[in-house]
Amino acid sequence: MAGMSVANHRWIARLIATAGLLVTVVALLIAPAGPASAHAVLVSSSPIASSVVPNGPAEVVLTFSESVRKVSGKIRVIAPDGSRADQGEPTFEGSVVTIPVDPDGARGTYLVSYRVISADSHPVSGALTYSVGAPSTPPTDSGDDNRADPVVANSIKVLKAVGYVGLLLLVGPVLVLAALWPRRLSRRGPARLAWVGLGLLAFTTVANVVLQVPYTAGGGVTDVTGERISDVLGTSFGAAHLVRLGLLAAAAFLVRPLMAGPVERSDLVILGVLGVAALVTWPLAGHPAASPAPAVSVVVDAVHLGSMAVWLGGLVMLAGFLLPRADERELGAILPIWSRWAALAVSALLLAGIVQALIEVATPGALVSTTYGRLVLAKTGLFVLVIAVAAYSRQLVRRRTAAGRPTPMRRAVWAELAITAVVLSLSAVLVQTTPARTAGADVAGVTDGYYTATLDSPNFSVQIELDPAERGSNTVHFYAYTKDNRPQPVVEWRATVALPSAGIEPIQVPLLRLTDNHATGEINFPASGEWQLRITARTSDIDQATVTAAVPIK
Repeated sequence: MAGMSVANHRWIARLIATAGLLVTVVALLIAPAGPASAHAVLVSSSPIASSVVPNGPAEVVLTFSESVRKVSGKIRVIAPDGSRADQGEPTFEGSVVTIPVDPDGARGTYLVSYRVISADSHPVSGALTYSVGAPSTPPTDSGDDNRADPVVANSIKVLKAVGYVGLLLLVGPVLVLAALWPRRLSRRGPARLAWVGLGLLAFTTVANVVLQVPYTAGGGVTDVTGERISDVLGTSFGAAHLVRLGLLAAAAFLVRPLMAGPVERSDLVILGVLGVAALVTWPLAGHPAASPAPAVSVVVDAVHLGSMAVWLGGLVMLAGFLLPRADERELGAILPIWSRWAALAVSALLLAGIVQALIEVATPGALVSTTYGRLVLAKTGLFVLVIAVAAYSRQLVRRRTAAGRPTPMRRAVWAELAITAVVLSLSAVLVQTTPARTAGADVAGVTDGYYTATLDSPNFSVQIELDPAERGSNTVHFYAYTKDNRPQPVVEWRATVALPSAGIEPIQVPLLRLTDNHATGEINFPASGEWQLRITARTSDIDQATVTAAVPIK
């Protein structure tokens, strides 16, 4: 009867795991298709931004560099008197957004504000104005702030890193217990580690879906609603995360018996298939699915992620369990095998990283001119250092095997783990950063340059975004935030720019107040140099603060 119980348990586990895989395939087939694009930018508009037209248009057309999708209630056209001029819901056809407006509206300046989602699930927001008949005082959009709370964006980066940690804590124990674990040693420690990893993966998957609501729609964590979560789940991003949850649940049924003892080869095959399928959900929810070569990028990113999990997860098991517990005879058998595995994983990691960089960076110049490119360089430098330490560890293994005596390895293993922890952090930032191929794209209104800074005053901070930070016309955005990163209402904005080295006195910058804490304006820089930007924000009748920044203009 006991044998029948074990057999029945394994049969049920296989059935559930197989069912989970089938559900995954079906979900992937019915998931909304994502177009090949990333981090869309506004290319043109009709009417043209800042233009004056003789008669009111019946529609406003926004054309982006890539396909975009809607964020409910986040595209608005404001009439000169502050009322809504848009009529009905905007229509989305690929990269073109059409907003129906009242053609018989008042004469004056209209404000168009928008927030859309690019194919890689990142939000894109902005605003422009046009005038009918003659310009007037620009209206103010009294709607919600289009930007997400900075706490949300930072939390998503933290969750990415925690998810990576969970992945390696699951993959490492499963791999070692399945193939390298000595029979005489207890599996309790690695089993606990694997369950922690599985728990972290499940938690971060759910949390990412929840935070995607304020990240894409704007606002803070308190702005999450059931309806908005449903909207997220209806996207390719949500579908990928749902599939991941299903695969984790299915894998849990096969991981459980492995934590108790050796399992049959067929169980390991099914578990491996589930693992590979789960790895694919990461690139499907990010930049790779929206790259110029999505199929290649998805496969390469999955290989990159899987190699990382095998290598780092194995190192954790080696440092935390095998080196302290296994005897010399066992280590003599384990370490040569692990050394070969690590070499293969590092080789795959390096090759996949090179292919990723070629796709996402696109040009050599973008390596140094974009944030994404500089992060790739930093990650590459650390990776070279890790490879050097890994080569040293491999040499220690060879010496140990040749001499047949113990060789200290723990310090080298911990050094590998410490450096790769920094690499993981950089990876978490990379997946939230605009790819260099898009940041450096030569489309209308977008150039290679960009300046951003956050300036602190005693009561609040001001975030500056200036594009393209070059001679000629530039667009500037100011955002005010309280000390706890909440939007800070500003009654009045004032700004000037000056270039003392060229004898250019302060020039007043005309500003348009878009929301309570957000203003925008156009600056024409007649010369290159380090310009002095001075911003004054008045938050009440008696409270105001002034901050300054040195802005390099090419």
